Amino acid sequence: MERTPHRDEGDRLAVPGVYHGAEGRPGSVLFTIEVDGELFALRQAADGGTAYDWLSGPNEGYGFGSSGPPHRLPEEHGEHIRAFLSMIDPATGYIGDD
Repeated sequence: MERTPHRDEGDRLAVPGVYHGAEGRPGSVLFTIEVDGELFALRQAADGGTAYDWLSGPNEGYGFGSSGPPHRLPEEHGEHIRAFLSMIDPATGYIGDD
């Protein structure tokens, strides 16, 4: 299911989704981070941004992307992850409809 990306403060773009195929697929896992009990793998996205794979989430392959590079402060990653998690519908494990 395609969803419209959500723009947050600073015009950053969080895009949830499942990766299909190898073209444009993020690189190998650079590191993992735990935020509020949830585990994410971070990869460099094909466009130079960051791909976040939600490893502890209920839906395999689900996550989101950010335009910022993966090598930044853990606190910044935590902010992006918390924003993503705040949009998740607990009943489905996907971003809920507004």
